[in-house]
Amino acid sequence: MIVRKLPAVCLAAVMALACTAASAQQASAPGADSGQVPAAPPTTAEAKALISERFKAADANHDGKLSRDEAKAGMPQVYKNFSKIDSLKRGYVSERQIGAYWEAKTKEQMQKENPIWN
Repeated sequence: MIVRKLPAVCLAAVMALACTAASAQQASAPGADSGQVPAAPPTTAEAKALISERFKAADANHDGKLSRDEAKAGMPQVYKNFSKIDSLKRGYVSERQIGAYWEAKTKEQMQKENPIWN
């Protein structure tokens, strides 16, 4: 049961990391109501679509790979962890590598938070 929910949890974590900059800007925007109820987390399909959209927007030359410069310009969290994600040291990362990295980080975090169940 937990194993089946893990991909959805991982995708939600990736979405949260991908949207960190946007939500930080919205929270500090003048006139923002701090008493608002936060939006519900996205579904797995929505998370995949948003990540794919951000990846495609950051991929300036549309080759299906993000160079370090493309990541810096379009996906700052990927840029910060670029050397960890690019484990083969090719100089680029794919959308699949990004997903695998964040899934591993999510599993690691879940293990720290609740080692008995994970």
